Amino acid sequence: MSKRGVLGIDRLSTTLSKGERSFTLRVAALELVSGEVLCVTGASGTGKTLFLELLSLLRAPEPPAGYHWTAPDRRRTDLARLWRFGARGTGLARMRGALFGFVPQAGALVPFLSVRANVALTQRISGRRDPARVAALLDRLGLNALADLPPSALSIGQRQRVSIARALAHRPAFVIADEPTAALDPAAADAVMRLLLDTAREDGAGVVLSSHDLARIEGLGPRRLEFVARELRPGLVRSEAREVRC
Repeated sequence: MSKRGVLGIDRLSTTLSKGERSFTLRVAALELVSGEVLCVTGASGTGKTLFLELLSLLRAPEPPAGYHWTAPDRRRTDLARLWRFGARGTGLARMRGALFGFVPQAGALVPFLSVRANVALTQRISGRRDPARVAALLDRLGLNALADLPPSALSIGQRQRVSIARALAHRPAFVIADEPTAALDPAAADAVMRLLLDTAREDGAGVVLSSHDLARIEGLGPRRLEFVARELRPGLVRSEAREVRC
């Protein structure tokens, strides 16, 4: 029996409209295997963040999208179908918490919680409380001395490390990282990228990483998803993904 799970995508799409302008994002087909790295690239405005929101169940796909999760024990869950029960459906929230850890661009930590409590937050939400796991991540990411401090006392790089620890604390199948080094200087960006990938690899988690910086992500994994946007007519833009083998 395989020890890895698989996310399968078929005709995943969403459309954003404002006034007379419309932007449609489409991914025809894609498989993501836990334990692997996928880099997501494309110019600004091509929908990288939008794709990550769809992938991590933060945004509803449009019918007839196919999106499913096949667990290591081969049990299959229709993720697209969960949206029919509404954004507050317990099944959707449970799968979102179980499958994904999210590293946003600027850390997005809860300001009134300590570093330790921020890291443990995903465990509380997913029902996977494990204080030893939190302690191990704080140690692995060099955060022990900061554990009782609020986010406001941290540097940008330190906040990103806390965000990585939080994303991994509940042992998700995938870590979704949206431009995690965008606000960092080159040395700090390299360090954060290594920490993210090394820690995820040790846990067997897949990583889906968006970035503008092709030089920094080159060689991180064998696959890259590139988004290219085209204006079909004034006010109507479509962005589609193509997979690139690195």
